[in-house]
Amino acid sequence: MRKIISYICLYLLLIGCQSEINLDEKHESVKYNHSPSEQQSKQTKQNQEEKNKSVERDAEEAVQATHRVDEHNWYIRPLNEQENEQVVLLTIDDAPDQFALEMAHILKEKNAGAIFFVNGHFLETKEQKEILKQIHQMGFVIGNHTYSHAYLPDISEEKQKEEIIRVNDLVEDITGERPAFFRAPFGANTDYSEQIIAEENMKMMNWSYGYDFQPEYMDKDRLTKIMLETELLHNGANILMHDRKWTKEALEDIVIGLREKGYEILDPHYLEVE
Repeated sequence: MRKIISYICLYLLLIGCQSEINLDEKHESVKYNHSPSEQQSKQTKQNQEEKNKSVERDAEEAVQATHRVDEHNWYIRPLNEQENEQVVLLTIDDAPDQFALEMAHILKEKNAGAIFFVNGHFLETKEQKEILKQIHQMGFVIGNHTYSHAYLPDISEEKQKEEIIRVNDLVEDITGERPAFFRAPFGANTDYSEQIIAEENMKMMNWSYGYDFQPEYMDKDRLTKIMLETELLHNGANILMHDRKWTKEALEDIVIGLREKGYEILDPHYLEVE
């Protein structure tokens, strides 16, 4: 009888020990299962902190405007006496037709900034949209030149609005940014187009000189010569060019010639837009 009681006690003791072991394992398992969540929480917090720091750095590194567009004559003016007044601005209209991407590569190679003023009817295909995306990713500013290059005074207010807003929507969809500058075809705005431009927070921009649309200058050498020797080339010149074969061929020599004359080619990111 005593043996039986001893066996029973031993059996109960073993069961108790096993339960304690299982309980310990369960507790350990709970601790283990919490670890990934804790680690994930720490990682999320760290990622957020890094993101916040990145945003702060971006804000600190935001470009400060150094020049402005004079809307009386479209010259580029320094915002203060410390900034260089011997600058010119390069602009290219009717992009991206046939040569805009090649022109962007030439400018990029020469470390020269420019504004590419785009027409919406050149942004209808997937390939055209990809070209604009590449130009934007290369660091160039994209401006609005209306959808169909219409003469704004000849069309209704409804059509004027469509010509302007449609391009802004397209450019934003392709690049992630709405244009900050607007150039009317033929430089012809209306009171209503100016109202839409203001509502869209854009700056109007015409030009101070350009020649590549005139038949006598549709040649690389003649175009280069007039662009560099015209009396209209002076401090603050706002230079008009187009997406054309002869302009593409002359572009590198024009950039080199401007710099040899002492002009800085202004990066349009430094233009005041507010």
